Amino acid sequence: MFDRDKWQEIFSTIRKNKTRTVLTGFSVATGIFMLIFLLGAGRGLRNGMISTFSQDATNSMQIYGGRTTKAYKGTPEGKRIQMVNADFLTLKKSIEKLDVISAMSYIPGAETISYKNNFGNFNVSPVHDTYKEIKNFEILKGRFLNQNDLKEYRKVVAIQDEVKKVLFPNETAINKLININDIKFKVIGVFHQKSFDDNSRDIYIPITVAQKIFNNNDYLQRISFTLNDLSVEESKDIERQITYKMAEQHQFSREDKNALWIQNNIENSKTFASLFSAIEMFVWVIGTFTIVLGVIGVFNIMMIVVRERTKEIGIRKAIGASPRSVVSLILMEAIFITAVSGYFGLIAGVGLLELINYFDLIYKIYPPAAIYFLNPQVDLGIAVGATIVLVITGALAGFFPARKAASIRPIEALRDE
Repeated sequence: MFDRDKWQEIFSTIRKNKTRTVLTGFSVATGIFMLIFLLGAGRGLRNGMISTFSQDATNSMQIYGGRTTKAYKGTPEGKRIQMVNADFLTLKKSIEKLDVISAMSYIPGAETISYKNNFGNFNVSPVHDTYKEIKNFEILKGRFLNQNDLKEYRKVVAIQDEVKKVLFPNETAINKLININDIKFKVIGVFHQKSFDDNSRDIYIPITVAQKIFNNNDYLQRISFTLNDLSVEESKDIERQITYKMAEQHQFSREDKNALWIQNNIENSKTFASLFSAIEMFVWVIGTFTIVLGVIGVFNIMMIVVRERTKEIGIRKAIGASPRSVVSLILMEAIFITAVSGYFGLIAGVGLLELINYFDLIYKIYPPAAIYFLNPQVDLGIAVGATIVLVITGALAGFFPARKAASIRPIEALRDE
């Protein structure tokens, strides 16, 4: 039942001790604010990293040729390992649990791309049709490359939406002809892909066409593939198998770590998952300690309140107040200070996270590195739950001083100076 007299007394006490109450409430609000903000920032970091690294399928691997650092069978160190079509075909047949595989070639010389009076320098990447299943991107218009494009040597391209903005700012790109090093290619699709920075502007063409008309022989820049249902240990076994197979074909030492560079996204995704879990645990520890400090502040202020009101409590008990009423008075004050402070801390934390999201979406004011920090947010259930826990701990912080107040004997309280 609502006890008006008790609440009047609580507000009267708070008004008499404004500075002390504000400082205590500030410590509690800071605790819940820091917890909410840190949790949101941790989630933002997780979202950013996941978004960035989700450019490639998490069950994928990429192979790049390097340079040897060890002499092998009469071949001096420093030999460049240049992958070719034969490597692609060998790996396609030999890799266990292979899902899809694609190679990427390159175009020698400058990549000058134009349409009418619009020009730009873009990344032109010759690939297989399966590349879209390895590189996560979304087809916005048209389609991606297919098997017929490769078999029939069709001069077609799929362009990124950023490329479309430059070459076709005011018209549809599909079925238009663009010039790549003075050779015309038909645009068959427009896609969007996540990128590390704003300079990612890609164009994909059939690898067979590039190797035929741009005179780059059968050289490959990298080989990418995805695997079916593999553990991290199994993926490392695949790495060793690839290294041994390539060492046999290109005549370099199996122990030469620099001859090939293999990016294992299966292992990387597990590593990042563990890292994010550790970050979230660290955030919880820091936030919890901050809240504990705020609760200690509530405990201290309630002890001071009990000490200052010893004589008043003695008089109250002498005229018939029950221990229960004394305990409830102290508890109500502790819970009120904790709840109000926690609420303001919660609102401030969530508000700051929403403000960050607002400026990111509307004004795009983040620096390029902020791609690693995306959509900071905190689960509403966690936020409310943390506030409830704070109120409960605040009640416990007030309980012990309240119990001490209830145990005061009236005659001793009246003698207190």
